[in-house]
Amino acid sequence: MNRTDQPAPAAPRLTTPWGDVDLTRFPADPRDELRAWDAADTYLLKHLAESGTGLSGAVVVVGDRWGALGAALTGAEGCSPTLISDSYVGQRATEENLARRDTPSGAGATGARLLTTQDTPPDRIDVLLVRVPKSLALLEDQLHRLRPALHEGTVVIGTGMVKEIHTSTLNLFDRIIGPTRTSLAEKKARLVFSTPDLSLSPGRNPWPHSYRLPDDIGVLAGRTVVNHAGVFCAERLDIGTRFFLQHLPRASGAARIVDLGCGNGVVGTSAALTDPDAEILFTDESHQAVASAEATYAENRGDRPGKADFRVGDGLAGVPDASVDLVLNNPPFHTHQATTDATAWRMFSQAHAALRPGGELWVVGNRHLGYHLKLRRLFGNSELVASDPKFVILKAVRQDGSRARGARRR
Repeated sequence: MNRTDQPAPAAPRLTTPWGDVDLTRFPADPRDELRAWDAADTYLLKHLAESGTGLSGAVVVVGDRWGALGAALTGAEGCSPTLISDSYVGQRATEENLARRDTPSGAGATGARLLTTQDTPPDRIDVLLVRVPKSLALLEDQLHRLRPALHEGTVVIGTGMVKEIHTSTLNLFDRIIGPTRTSLAEKKARLVFSTPDLSLSPGRNPWPHSYRLPDDIGVLAGRTVVNHAGVFCAERLDIGTRFFLQHLPRASGAARIVDLGCGNGVVGTSAALTDPDAEILFTDESHQAVASAEATYAENRGDRPGKADFRVGDGLAGVPDASVDLVLNNPPFHTHQATTDATAWRMFSQAHAALRPGGELWVVGNRHLGYHLKLRRLFGNSELVASDPKFVILKAVRQDGSRARGARRR
């Protein structure tokens, strides 16, 4: 049996009070040692079963990272949860994990409903389960958006690892939902219990938030950026992006440009103003980010004739090969709490495939990440465009007729 004939490894299995569930992240990678759940998920599931919390009403789960909570809860009698997530790849994992869920009909857990953080939330919530996000702003936004659907009998429980739950986290629940307390820690996880107080006046939702850009970043000097909650550097321009904006290619003449991992869209908007006739694709796996990019672009586009598209997805997946002239990328180097280069590697590989021969990938990153080695492995070349004590900007050119080198290695 050769390597391509070998069966796919079995998905890791989570034992829950409502049966076992096979769970993977997305995209599934047998080399990935990170599980699709953690102790915070299992602690919450255990509590729900032992406390006898009724799950046959309107159950809403917010921030279920890879679908572990949703897939488990669909095994409870009468439970058809609504799952709200900001992450496209998290939702894809959830869809796959729900589809493989064992049910009496063998049809998978088809009762769950998937929404994004940009969708209209449910009108009524009987049980609200919150996987505490890394971003306090995203938690604030979601609690504000969901509060009108709560009633006096709504059960509200948050869950997270101890390092993810701070006094500021509890203060948000207390201010927006009602009196809040925490559980004892178990396997470095903790639960948050909040009792709805309908007499509270939590104030208005401060998101989305806008701010003015500094005067030293070229065509965007003094312009406005719009950030929805949870998007990187919501209060001010981060230093890596500022450095990137100061060294972007000028009047490249590219017909199609991609802002890959667009965040709030400042990089793509800068390219749009520099190349007004170019078609710009803004893409990110975060619904909040793409909404921010669309708002930032609309705020600054003026009367430029070029087209702009905004896409939530897995990087450049689905973009035709050899269809892009320029890709601009500030890749993340972490997934939730895990530091990894897997996302950057995937973005670089996708960019290589999407670029036309002669097309360029421009990347900004911390010096210590060694992106130049990855780019040389994929493209066969890497040029240093600019550097400072913390960041480097690199350019890689798609060679005529080349194929990605070592695309299966990291």
